[in-house]
Amino acid sequence: MKDLAIDKGTRVKLHFALKIKDGDVVDTTFDKDPATLEIGDENLPENFEALLMGMKAGDHAAYEVTPEKAFGQHNPSNVQSFKRHEFSADMVLEPGVVVSFADARQQELPGVISRVEGDEVDVDFNHPLAGRTLEFEVEILDVEPAGPTH
Repeated sequence: MKDLAIDKGTRVKLHFALKIKDGDVVDTTFDKDPATLEIGDENLPENFEALLMGMKAGDHAAYEVTPEKAFGQHNPSNVQSFKRHEFSADMVLEPGVVVSFADARQQELPGVISRVEGDEVDVDFNHPLAGRTLEFEVEILDVEPAGPTH
């Protein structure tokens, strides 16, 4: 099975690293157990899955992923202003703090406080990696047909 190429309907065991270009490591499995995912199971964004297509066990590659193919450009209209009293009184409100809201469908929507000034609190709902060019490194350990786990 070592020659099976990654495609829809395959289960892949891999090591990966996601880094900000010329910067910090966001996430990696190279120093722990490998990840296993099924192509199309939405564990990996579609554009990242597309990079894996055709790779086989033993392949090792690194890709540069632009913001458009990763988490989009930073969108200023995703930064919302709130009044201080809209948050609970005991909540720490300072830049960098993650706050969770519920959207119209009651799904959890995390935001990061970007500015606190007087009674104004700005919350950024962009993905934390929006606007960043990323490096995606992968090492494919195993590729097998997806289906019931044995």
